[in-house]
Amino acid sequence: MASPSAGPAELGFVEAVPSWRLRSEQFPSKVGGRPAWLSAAGLPGPPELACPLCGRPMAFLLQVYAPLPGRADAFHRCLFLFCCRTPPCCCGLRVFRNQLPRGNDFYSYEPPSEDPPSETGESVQLQLKSGAHLCRVCGCSGPKRCSRCHKAHYCSKEHQSLDWRLGHKQACAQTDNLDSTVPDHNFLFPEFEIVIETEDEIMPEAVERDDESEIIGTMGEAHEEELESMAKHESREDRIFQKFKTKISPEPEQILRYGRGIAPLWISGEKIPQEKDIPDCPCGAKRLFEFQVMPQLLNYLKVDRLGRSVDWGVLAIFTCAESCKLGIGYTEEFVWKQDITDAA
Repeated sequence: MASPSAGPAELGFVEAVPSWRLRSEQFPSKVGGRPAWLSAAGLPGPPELACPLCGRPMAFLLQVYAPLPGRADAFHRCLFLFCCRTPPCCCGLRVFRNQLPRGNDFYSYEPPSEDPPSETGESVQLQLKSGAHLCRVCGCSGPKRCSRCHKAHYCSKEHQSLDWRLGHKQACAQTDNLDSTVPDHNFLFPEFEIVIETEDEIMPEAVERDDESEIIGTMGEAHEEELESMAKHESREDRIFQKFKTKISPEPEQILRYGRGIAPLWISGEKIPQEKDIPDCPCGAKRLFEFQVMPQLLNYLKVDRLGRSVDWGVLAIFTCAESCKLGIGYTEEFVWKQDITDAA
């Protein structure tokens, strides 16, 4: 793992925006919905997007648009995070990186327009410019297709069966407007744009000093023996969790912290990875921390249910330190999950 660099983190917050703002040609950072794929070719296939634990198709969680300044081959660069949301598993995680030069086969050399497109309607885009078809349920690569209409595509039998039950059985003959008859499968997460702000480094330090003053003030009457006893019982776990709370307190709604090469902000003293725990990239380079997903995102995902559900304390994403050249394909990177129960 590369040595963390100094510097402020960039904080991500969710914001509801018109759907056209979240299309691939706008190069969005976003939560939920279907992936806004960067390269339209070389998508990860169903085996790569299956949960590594239960084998079921994973749901798209979020993507972060993160180009690298000074790298012509990574003028456009995006990271895509997927998670299992199938109970009782709800544990699998996978992340993929894709990057393109400014001149490529899929996008204009010029920046995208900030004006809404002229066409109206909310039809789902289920075929990419490369000709690749996408699954009607999850928006991932759809190599399977309906044997009756040959127009509807799917990543798996599970999603084909789900779509059949929820409307394709009736819409199968209406092949002219299949994209406008995609039902709500209750599989995708709610969709939001991720807007970015730079963290104010001074503010958390001030908050930490205020917290310390408050603690000292409330304990001014305590006996020396009691204070000594409390100090002995204060664990490393408590200090790490307190640091986490203090750091995010100025911006408690943050759902993401980005900073390539900075130190992650752990929520617990348990399951903090060592260098040996982060596998090297297949190219041979070390992987370094790039961003983390915060537990606050769970508030926006509508995943609360009885029994097992999607949950985490911190999802830390580690990527190739060299951001190695991949052509137009997608390369898997590494996710480290720290559970929130470890901070209890």
